[in-house]
Amino acid sequence: MPKGSEELMNARKEEIINACASLYETMGFKDITIRDIGAKTSFTRTSIYNYFQTKEEIFLALLQREYKAWTADLEAISRQHASLSAEAFADALARTLEKRGCMLKLMSMNLYDMEGNSRIENLVAFKRVYAGAMGALSNCLEKFFPHMTAGDIQEFLYALFPFLFGIYPYTSATEKQQKAMELAHMHYPRYSIYEIARSFVAKMLRAFS
Repeated sequence: MPKGSEELMNARKEEIINACASLYETMGFKDITIRDIGAKTSFTRTSIYNYFQTKEEIFLALLQREYKAWTADLEAISRQHASLSAEAFADALARTLEKRGCMLKLMSMNLYDMEGNSRIENLVAFKRVYAGAMGALSNCLEKFFPHMTAGDIQEFLYALFPFLFGIYPYTSATEKQQKAMELAHMHYPRYSIYEIARSFVAKMLRAFS
């Protein structure tokens, strides 16, 4: 275990977040409890309350970590390419989202619960990271599509980010949902996160390529 109180605190927070992420792969948000998360850590369940007051704060920290990872990928796109066409940027952006299934799931299903049951300082920290992701994406647009005005970029962001909230439900139907659609004779085209994101972004940017 790392030495020093701050390093120890950060390491334990990371262990708690990792436990939460592991459970979220196979369990629903409502089903996961602080007890479940504590059982997957190396310290007592009650110790969790030294770092997070509610399970929603743990999930919000997980979402914050996901956004940081996405921001790093967006910054890497800008760093690694001198120029990109609309199709090439759509491909690159969709690849970053393909890796963020957990982020998209949390956004679409549990955001209000997480934000509503977290302390204001935790919510502010998350919003700063969220703003960082928007800034990294704006920087990409400014670099690769110089004909876009500030208004164009804002319109793109305010189209893309609400769209992100809907990606997970459209790409990850449960067996029960699939059965219901089958019985309702509802056509359900299958798209991956990559496919649906790439198509949307390419169409949004085609006029600026």
